[in-house]
Amino acid sequence: MIEYEKRKRIMGRSIKLGHCICNPKEPCPCDLFKQKNVCLCAGEREEDAPEDVALTTLVENAGCASKISQVDLKRALAGLPRVFDPRVLVSSDTCDDAGVYKLTPNTALVQSVDVFTPVVDDPYAFGEIAAANSVSDIYAMGGKPLTALSIVAFPIEKLSPRIMNKMLQGGIDKLREAGVAVLGGHSIKDREIKFGFAVTGVVHPKKMTVNSKAKPGDLLILTKPLGTGTLSFARQIGRAPAKGLAEAERSMRELNRAAAEAMTAAGVTTATDITGFGLAGHLGEIAAQSGVEVEVYGQAIPVFTDVMDLIREGVISGAVERNREYASAFVKRAKGVAEEFETLLYDPQTSGGLLIAVRMSRAAALLAKLHEKGVASAAVIGRVTRKGPAKIILKGKPPRI
Repeated sequence: MIEYEKRKRIMGRSIKLGHCICNPKEPCPCDLFKQKNVCLCAGEREEDAPEDVALTTLVENAGCASKISQVDLKRALAGLPRVFDPRVLVSSDTCDDAGVYKLTPNTALVQSVDVFTPVVDDPYAFGEIAAANSVSDIYAMGGKPLTALSIVAFPIEKLSPRIMNKMLQGGIDKLREAGVAVLGGHSIKDREIKFGFAVTGVVHPKKMTVNSKAKPGDLLILTKPLGTGTLSFARQIGRAPAKGLAEAERSMRELNRAAAEAMTAAGVTTATDITGFGLAGHLGEIAAQSGVEVEVYGQAIPVFTDVMDLIREGVISGAVERNREYASAFVKRAKGVAEEFETLLYDPQTSGGLLIAVRMSRAAALLAKLHEKGVASAAVIGRVTRKGPAKIILKGKPPRI
């Protein structure tokens, strides 16, 4: 029901000012009022606000491909004050997955936040993926997630609030699966949907996994296939294969919980999760922080169905190029290795797997345990070869070890 007195009062003020009081960039009356007799400033909403809408059609960059590039991020963070509190065990200085703050000799807080745009069309599935991605940083640090706060940006005046409700429900259900309590959250109006969580967990200070302790002889295990970025971009331009999309969606909705439990039990000290900066970006940080050179074997990397064919056909997003701008400084492709394997290293992942550096003597047992726990795609994809300046040598087939 239209409250005409409220509309008259609000629109009268807007007309007098010469600007819409809700959006000063617009005149009053606005185009929506002229076309549909709806004044958003007066609290009116379109009765036919879309509810059945493909979310990925509403965004420019899907999922973690919406992240600011590493090059631009490092420029933006340059010169900011460093943290000198001795209780801070891990800060942003090391580009790790989460911050760690020591509470007692046996307990430290692990905190992270992750927000991105829709990577699938279904709002409930998007909520699940946003939650799985957000909690992954805690798993990557060897921590146990406990609580979360949601962060939502949503065009509430243009889309049905039921879409936002389904997103939240998916996220809450997935975090409940992880044993995490959602305590509340924060929301803002935005033209583009964004969703994620700030997650808090705990870890023993002497048992956390960081990105700075990889040693020569370690093997590199990746727990999920690559290719979510390529498949998401292919979807946006109408070229995504159904089988690959289904595989990727199923993988993105899966928690890294089982992989983290196996990793912790194996005494791993170095790990990260693979998200928007791609395998090369995140492995490059391990190499830089640990001061090591690594080898990666392109043919050993698990990949979703048809991803390599899409890359060969030139279905390569701008996010790949942004990742390449930074991480290519670390990457050297060996002679005879196809270019598409290097491109794959820069593919931005959403809710990707863990990348684990494990001592060679423990690798076989860890891999077997991962498979036993249902982490079926886990595979050895490389090794740490020597100390030295950060470098990723991309080779084809893995050697016999």
